Amino acid sequence: MDKKSAALYKKMQAEIESYQNLQKSCLKMVKQRAVLESQLNENKCVLDELNLLGPDNKVYKLFGPVLVKQELEESRQNVGKRIEYISKELKSSTDALENMEKDMLKHRESVAKYQQQCQVAAAMQ
Repeated sequence: MDKKSAALYKKMQAEIESYQNLQKSCLKMVKQRAVLESQLNENKCVLDELNLLGPDNKVYKLFGPVLVKQELEESRQNVGKRIEYISKELKSSTDALENMEKDMLKHRESVAKYQQQCQVAAAMQ
């Protein structure tokens, strides 16, 4: 293998490594997104349940090993804020995933280009 082919091969290996690292990050992000979606659904169910309660119903919140009475409206607000926060996190993770997918596509194209160049260089020898 001549110097030009070796250099192309090294560049291709670097692109493949970058692509694999992006894949790992993407997989991690997908797992985080699944957790966020689960939390969002759970909190929406809690809010639905809280909305079914009347003003005379009592709501308790678990603080460590102790149940503490909490106002119904305060509970609704807390859950609403959690839903809002989780929704923002989901949006952020969706945007990050889209960017990662674009980067992965660029790396795939680069790898294909380097493979073609390596094949051409090998055919010329």
